[in-house]
Amino acid sequence: MNNYTLIKNNQTIPIVNIPVLKYDDFLLLNTSFLNSESHHCVNYYGYLVQNHIKLICCIADDSNSTILISSCEIKKDATKYPSFSAKHLAFHVFERELHENFGINYTDHPWLKPLRFPFDRANKKLQIKDYPFYQIHSEELHEVGVGPIHAGIIEPGHFRFICNGEQILHLEIQNGFTHRGVETLFLNKKKLLQRTILAESIAGDTVVGHSAAFVNLWESLCEYEADEDLQFARTLALELERIAVHTGDLSGICTDIAYQLGSSVFGRLRTPIINFFQIWCGNRLAKGLIRVGNNHFPFSKDLAQQLEKIFQDFESDYTEMYTELKELPSALSRLEKTGEVTREQSASIGTVGMVAKTSGIIRDIRATHPYNLYSQMNHQPIIKKHGDVYSRVQIRNEEIKQSIAHIRKLLENIPAENKNNKPLNEPQKNSFALSLVEGWRGEICHCAITDDEGELQHYKIKDPSMHNWLALALAVRNNEISDFPICNKSFNLSYCGNDL
Repeated sequence: MNNYTLIKNNQTIPIVNIPVLKYDDFLLLNTSFLNSESHHCVNYYGYLVQNHIKLICCIADDSNSTILISSCEIKKDATKYPSFSAKHLAFHVFERELHENFGINYTDHPWLKPLRFPFDRANKKLQIKDYPFYQIHSEELHEVGVGPIHAGIIEPGHFRFICNGEQILHLEIQNGFTHRGVETLFLNKKKLLQRTILAESIAGDTVVGHSAAFVNLWESLCEYEADEDLQFARTLALELERIAVHTGDLSGICTDIAYQLGSSVFGRLRTPIINFFQIWCGNRLAKGLIRVGNNHFPFSKDLAQQLEKIFQDFESDYTEMYTELKELPSALSRLEKTGEVTREQSASIGTVGMVAKTSGIIRDIRATHPYNLYSQMNHQPIIKKHGDVYSRVQIRNEEIKQSIAHIRKLLENIPAENKNNKPLNEPQKNSFALSLVEGWRGEICHCAITDDEGELQHYKIKDPSMHNWLALALAVRNNEISDFPICNKSFNLSYCGNDL
């Protein structure tokens, strides 16, 4: 018997089909997978089974669109285990969460610090005010604290810099101020609508991404094959969300280099895109649009005509403004070679999405593990190699254009509304399901486990920010502290996506 099982994206399998390994074998297997850049960890988590902690590790093989699943059971005691992270740092954030949630101790974890400060953490004596920041003791160095309360209307997060004059030597990012217990709420809320609304609320700027992951997973659990009109709406909405957020981010980047014209124009151009969601489903963030086995807002030819008119107006102004930005020497001097993340760093820490792609690594679920209509679209990921702020600006620009092209291709063949909705089966019993979606930040992963009555026993969510916060900390090293705002905005990571 294999020591792992292979699945595809949005596939459900009996939980007994996942091999249970001894810990040493479990560690060796999964860390060895990451010796190849085509493999990366999409989720690694644990849940209680009687007096044991069951660990499940999910490794994506991007070269053949499969996901390698294995498991292990360890005792809930003070035993110390060798860490995955000592062999591959990409596992660090997952093991920090396991330590925080269950008190699992490691003999050699390189950075074993709290991640979220959840309400049900193993050690409630550890308070967020006592977070153990890294320190360098020197009369020549000084520390700078930013947050957790910020000047803008954003969520709380704390940044602790160690600087030599204006030069950043080290940045440590502390989150955990907004823990809401979303994963527990998925278990406590029993109605499908409640769970769908929860998925929409995981991260306010990724409503479509997280709700698409949830509904795809739930339909897989219920052996429901979504009709083409449902898949069309989800694919279209995902690309619209990408256009809107990328455009808004370009506005924010211009703000942080004091380029007021770019800030104003890109900010204005975001508005008609999100306003189209309002026309389509009655909400500018697309809440209410995506539902399991149903489409309350079927797409029509009239909507297609309105969207094409929006694109025509958008493209002329957008192209002119982006051309101005990329040809402005004072802007380029702030963007180029600022906040660099090398390919080696990116691979080591397991970045995903835009951060990986700007460092030369292909991490795009639309291409490597396609879902909905992406398997028909021949999506080609956009890759950059310099890993700096300007690369992150360029990838936003090119993905905006690519997403418009994808949508126009979709609009050539709008599927008819399927009014004969098929009944939804009950979720499969004693099963494991996994769904991957490429949100605008990168890959989103939802996992579910059901019990012997088909009810949710465990629900696990991973936002791409989980992988990428460390990349921001590495990016600012040896930059001036005045460059931190633009570095931060060029990543635009999610606090609540991390804290859940």
